[in-house]
Amino acid sequence: MDQIQDPDAPEEDLLEEGVVQHLNNPVAALKPIVKKYLGTVKSVQQEGNKFYFTDGDASVEVIIVSDDIIRVRLAPHSVFLEEFSYAVTGLEQKVSVFSLKETPTEYIVSTNTVNCHVNKADFLISFSDNEGHITSSDAKPMHWEENVAFGGYYVFSTKECDAHHESFFGLGDKATELNLKGKRLQNWNTDAYSFAKDQDPLYRSIPFYISLRAGIAHGIFFDNTFKSHFDFGAEDATKTSFWADGGELQYYYIHGPHMMDVVKRYHSLTGTHPMPPLWALGYHQCRWSYYPESKVKAIAKGFRDNKIPCDALYLDIDYMDGYRCFTWNRKYFPDPKKMIRELTDQGFKTVVIIDPGIRVDDNYGVFKEGKEKKYFCRRSDDYFMEGHVWPGRCQFPDFTNPEVRTWWGGLFDELVQLGVAGVWNDMNEPAVFGAGTFPDDVRHQYDGHRGSHRKAHNVYGMQMVRATYEGLRKLMKNKRPFTITRAGYSGLQRYACVWTGDNVASWEHLKLGNIQCQRLSISGVPFCGTDIGGFSGEPDGELFTRWIQLGVFSPFMRAHSAGDTREREPWSYGEPYTSINRKFIELRYRLMPYFYSAFWEHNRYGFPILRPLVMHEQDIEVNEYRQDEFTFGDKILVCPVMEPGVKTRTVYLPKGNWYHYWTHEKIKGGAELIVETPLDSMPIFVKAGSVIPESPVMQYVGETQIEELLFQVYYATYEVNSFFFEDYGETFAYEQDIYLEKKFSTTGDKNSMTITQSVEGLYTPRYENYEMKIIGLPFKPSKVLVDNKQIIETTIDELERYRFKANKNFRMIQIFK
Repeated sequence: MDQIQDPDAPEEDLLEEGVVQHLNNPVAALKPIVKKYLGTVKSVQQEGNKFYFTDGDASVEVIIVSDDIIRVRLAPHSVFLEEFSYAVTGLEQKVSVFSLKETPTEYIVSTNTVNCHVNKADFLISFSDNEGHITSSDAKPMHWEENVAFGGYYVFSTKECDAHHESFFGLGDKATELNLKGKRLQNWNTDAYSFAKDQDPLYRSIPFYISLRAGIAHGIFFDNTFKSHFDFGAEDATKTSFWADGGELQYYYIHGPHMMDVVKRYHSLTGTHPMPPLWALGYHQCRWSYYPESKVKAIAKGFRDNKIPCDALYLDIDYMDGYRCFTWNRKYFPDPKKMIRELTDQGFKTVVIIDPGIRVDDNYGVFKEGKEKKYFCRRSDDYFMEGHVWPGRCQFPDFTNPEVRTWWGGLFDELVQLGVAGVWNDMNEPAVFGAGTFPDDVRHQYDGHRGSHRKAHNVYGMQMVRATYEGLRKLMKNKRPFTITRAGYSGLQRYACVWTGDNVASWEHLKLGNIQCQRLSISGVPFCGTDIGGFSGEPDGELFTRWIQLGVFSPFMRAHSAGDTREREPWSYGEPYTSINRKFIELRYRLMPYFYSAFWEHNRYGFPILRPLVMHEQDIEVNEYRQDEFTFGDKILVCPVMEPGVKTRTVYLPKGNWYHYWTHEKIKGGAELIVETPLDSMPIFVKAGSVIPESPVMQYVGETQIEELLFQVYYATYEVNSFFFEDYGETFAYEQDIYLEKKFSTTGDKNSMTITQSVEGLYTPRYENYEMKIIGLPFKPSKVLVDNKQIIETTIDELERYRFKANKNFRMIQIFK
């Protein structure tokens, strides 16, 4: 063990070394701080899929979760905490074939895919695949340090890092480069207004990262809710470390070898996002704040008069009476039910904000009930946790108490009865004016596993939006709730979508938002977006328009702005911006079936929705540093314009053939090229062989009944599979298989093209026909057979697309030269 007695060392450095005690604590400062390491392995004991290794004092538990996932947990004095996690709701054993082998130097716990090696002499733990590649290995034994001030331990893990050929990705919404190599970062949910590039921490804590070395990927999920820290070769380029200020050293090793495999397996632990209501994929318009009622109606009229599609309008805190949650300012909104009904009649859903701070006011029913039932957080000496936020002096519900969550969920009944369709949870880091957040000594019920705010801080927002989502799901009967949260922890995707927080109207933040959404998507939070245009500051027409273009390909598309800025609706900048913004928002609605299908692939199979280039070609090292291009799903490549005034940009197309979305030009991938970027365009490419479903443009989802579904089919000489999902779009019937999942397979040669379709599910759409648009045929067709019957009516349009109609139930289409 080491003794550290340098009280002048910076606290951050002491933390990394595993040697901090609160330097402002005079008692702790007088004592030498001892960092302890695991020693020599003395014995091992097996209990089913659990293996317990000990050095005679400390113990390490190794659990086989699946062929590809192994959990490691440390108990400094062999006393493990009771099994509990907000991120992993039920740790199921998913494999029955595993083994323990002993050699003179190590123990090896093996599945069909992964080996966990425990070195006898020094307790170093490493992992290898079944081909013998070492994928992860300890640089030091796991270690810990007693926390004199609070009890428990600081816990540490340090692993080897390839200084030249290892990259790191993930960790949620960090406002920095996509590749985290060389970075040192922290997880502690923080209200970060107008955050800067590289500012850390931000709003969410997602302690999951992906390592990519020598073309092989693995993930580490450090399931610890305390303030946690990650060093990706910043202090020592040959080492990467993660550590926490309390709780257990508990992590999951998640094997790849592909990055996609790692993300999917992470979702097998933490869950996927439920299917959102279809309208939630439309365009949303928000501001702090639209009030009074006449202003809201004017905004609604602006969208319909300008023929710009929009599905949701937001009410920020000014709709409330004195910022009291679950109330209405009757001066601004005298009849909210009537207003919401009129908005609904025009195709707009109403989304309202709800914060956690409840005003201290005995005449306010929500506070009175929460006080009587003792639902508000208390400090260590039993005083209520009080702090000032928007309503003034407030108390805060303990959302880690299941009884409180049930109560909170029921409070939405009146809003649901009024017709509110979605709820936006803000300020739930939790944020407190002046203090920043709660003091450490605030107590939480933590679902029976009681703890201080040090333990509950990072899950507070997640449990708030969980209460919101579960309450809305009960109240809305069979309709899907739409919820947004600003703060969260791993697993939040089961309850809500997110946005990147209070960003800034700048080109730098446009770039950051692009990276943050990609990072969130591969970190398990797929339904994400930015405040289009920037929350603070003043974007000009060009910046706002380029942000709209990027926003079309953000899973969550919402414009939002602060009250001290000029209003910024899509028509605010006049021409040519209004027409360009309309064109791209219409594109969002045309591609809605494709976007919705990508959500299904996430929900059912765990695929990320946004995928950086490195996820497509992880064997090409330069891709580890390409961060502005991404695909939405696996078929559409997006290359946003990130600089003002540019007329061209360089793009990289992954290997294979691609089609320029706007011109239908066929381009061979595997190289960079320069493409034109006029203001009214953004480079978009479609993978050859893709079958892309499209919808007629509507002013809002469901405005008209779809009479005929459109498909753009891109010719390729090799086989390509595409998926299309459809259902009712607003109910949970898909959980009972009331949906259709259609698989299209295309292939072609110089004389023909074949398209096949297979169908799974019980949903019956009302339309009967597809309109097929075939792009890129290298021959002039002479005959089309649909299930061996010739189609007579075919056309070639102005874009040289070969068009014809086919029954929605076709099994095979053949096109001949």
